Amino acid sequence: MRKRHTFVLIGVVGSIGKTSTKLAIAQTLGKSLRVRYQTGNYNDIVSVPLIFFGHQMPSLLNPFAWLGILFNNLKQIYTDYPYDVVVVELGTDGPGQIAAFKKYLKLDIAVVTAITPEHMEYFADIEAVAKEELSVVTYTKQVIYNTDMVADAHKALLPDAAISYSLEDLAADYYVANLFHGQYGFEGDIKHGGEIVLHFRHEVVAKTQLYAVLASVIIAKQLNLRSSQIIDGLATIQPVSGRLRRLRGLNNSTIIDDTYNASPDAVRAALKTLYELEAPQKIAILGNMNELGKLSADAHKLIGELCDPKQLAWVVTIGPDANAHLAPAAAARGCNVKEFGSPYQAGEFLQTKIEPGAVILAKGSQNKVFAEEAVKLLLADKEDASKLVRQSDQWLKRKAKSFKGV
Repeated sequence: MRKRHTFVLIGVVGSIGKTSTKLAIAQTLGKSLRVRYQTGNYNDIVSVPLIFFGHQMPSLLNPFAWLGILFNNLKQIYTDYPYDVVVVELGTDGPGQIAAFKKYLKLDIAVVTAITPEHMEYFADIEAVAKEELSVVTYTKQVIYNTDMVADAHKALLPDAAISYSLEDLAADYYVANLFHGQYGFEGDIKHGGEIVLHFRHEVVAKTQLYAVLASVIIAKQLNLRSSQIIDGLATIQPVSGRLRRLRGLNNSTIIDDTYNASPDAVRAALKTLYELEAPQKIAILGNMNELGKLSADAHKLIGELCDPKQLAWVVTIGPDANAHLAPAAAARGCNVKEFGSPYQAGEFLQTKIEPGAVILAKGSQNKVFAEEAVKLLLADKEDASKLVRQSDQWLKRKAKSFKGV
């Protein structure tokens, strides 16, 4: 496909923020260019190639479906390719998986969103995570990275020509300045070389969501889009299910739905966002942070210690590690804490605890948590359940089965 057609290939890697950044880039560029991407999480060695050809992932045990895909691929290779840009997300569960994409990917631009603890049952330490994620530099022409979320010790693995972006660091190549946080989002300037390159407005809940905006603007500039085209593109960015999405809750409350997944840094950032909001009552639903291995107990305890009784009316935990380590640490701080083995129990409990105008944060990993099911019970409009993550029949059956008897 790449030998016969000309298009820009952009890859997104990182411990957190990959999907939001991928979608923001694709939607921003898509207003002016023809962009192919996948809205879900095709991010492993088998599924990423399907994105180029617009295929859905069939069963690995269905040879006829795969033969059909190969035949369709040949047809697409030998006809016009109707896209200017392809944006892919590259994921890893263990050492060597990011490097493996080099077998068939030669990126024009790689975006590194963060280097933070992930899948720590398979990585010895954070240095191993950095080595894994930053192996992408061996098969890309240009690297763009979030300097706020990559420690100085790991930046030695980046090429000298890498472009940095930041929300606060004035030494970064691109950074946000003159930021104003209003009722419905943020407004500010993006600067490069001390000069304003773009004034933007963006409707998001958390300041950290602007990282995706920054990455999108830098890439748009790299592709020579005009400022007016970039602004039009930014306006098309849609809220992403389970990633700091604002929903209407019971009793005129606001739900911050951040239920897609959880890691220590992401939970800290979500709590910081909750604390910065004005509300008569604040509630935190905090589930297990899975895949932390030997770091799990300490990581959950540290999050519990961040729970501020002056800010939070309730801390509701879901899952064994959150219940065993986060909950007692939060209680020791003086928080009102309630522990649950399932999200359904947590949602039912909170239905009678929500005061008018409350803000509720929901954050957790997948297995043993699925905090989106607690959110579902707190929605003012039950039709908004379609905006939650993992709502297919297959997922709902899996969830019900996993909590059977709890």
